[in-house]
Parts: sequence; C-alpha cells; structure tokens
Amino acid sequence: MEVSGYRIAALDESTWPAFAELVECNNGIFGGCWCMGFHPEDGGTDAATTTKRDRKLNRVLSGTAHAALVFDGENCVGWCQFGAPDELPRIKSRAAYERERTTLPDWRIACCYVGKGHRRHGVATAALAGALDLIAGLGGGTVEGYPEDAGSVPAGFLYNGALSTYDSLGFIRDRKIGKHRWVVTRVVEPFR
Repeated sequence: MEVSGYRIAALDESTWPAFAELVECNNGIFGGCWCMGFHPEDGGTDAATTTKRDRKLNRVLSGTAHAALVFDGENCVGWCQFGAPDELPRIKSRAAYERERTTLPDWRIACCYVGKGHRRHGVATAALAGALDLIAGLGGGTVEGYPEDAGSVPAGFLYNGALSTYDSLGFIRDRKIGKHRWVVTRVVEPFR
C-alpha cells in the first residue's frame, strides 16, 4: 500500500532486516528500546538472558509484534507500532488511564518513530495511516492512541506520536491522562 508517496508494509520476517537497520542506525531507538517498552516481557525475567533485539525478533517471527513500516524507496524511515491490549499492556500514564477506563479497545497504537533526517516530511502521518489500514485488514475495531500535545513536548519525547497527527486522521479526543497526554479513539471498519 502507498500513503503520501511512501510505501507501507507490515513488520514481518520479510521486512525485519529493514526495520532492524533503521533501529541500529538510530542507536536502538529511545536508548535501546527496540520498540519493546510496551510489550509485557520488556522488564520480565527473560530480559536478563536475551537482548531486546532478540525478543523483538522472536515476537515478529511468532506474529505477536505488529507495526506499519514506512519505506522511502528501499529504506525503512519510520514506523507505527500497534497491537491488542494484551500484546501492548505497558502504556504510559497507566494509573491515570485505568482510573477512567470503561472498556478496553480492540487495538492500541503504542509507539511511533521517524528516523533522523526524515522528520517533518509526513512519515509519522503515513505510519499512523498505514497502521489503520493494516488494522482494517485484520478485522478493524476500536483503536486507541495515547499521543502528546506536540506544542508542549520536545519531538524526541513523542513516543506515541503527536496529538495533531491523530486529529488529522479522524481520532476523537476522549480524555487527558497526563499533563500533555491524551487518550484518543477511532473506530476502524474492516476491509470487505
């Protein structure tokens, strides 16, 4: 699929090398996270014996890691991670989130990342739009995101993406769960 001139592909065994190259070129992302920070095992007992890279690869190979990868030519330049709540339980501002939660979504948007040199070129928007398309292909449902108000937070700390990006793609602001963090929702219809 193509969005805004970028090619979007799902994170899987065939796209793993491009994903890994982007992560490695950007020092492991956010201090070596490898986009594992929202998965349940990131801080578990397995953490002492395997690297985050290995744990992420194991999730990709087992089909329990979801992301829309953004390609500019052959190069992966960003992504948007998504998954079911049990796949991505470790969201930020969890206590505030739980206080007013009524139901769980079908899907969560957990992490958005754009590689250095590619920011402010529509990659984050393409990644989020690509994630929504992939979710539609997986049956759709209610999608939640937890973006930051980018006017108040430096770009390097926008792990969940900018609120304005979600706004532009039709998400509805549900409630604040932090000084600058929101819960936003959108229903995605399945592809027919």
